[in-house]
Amino acid sequence: MGLTPGTEFTITRFAPMGDPVEIKIRGFSLSLRKNEASVLLIEKV
Repeated sequence: MGLTPGTEFTITRFAPMGDPVEIKIRGFSLSLRKNEASVLLIEKV
């Protein structure tokens, strides 16, 4: 479980105050705090 460069993911939910953020990656859901999500490079496709 984890993120590796080049892996595609989808942002699925935001908590009411914006923290945490839930992403769907490789068939599972992963919740990240804002400071953890801030290091992801996001490219809209």
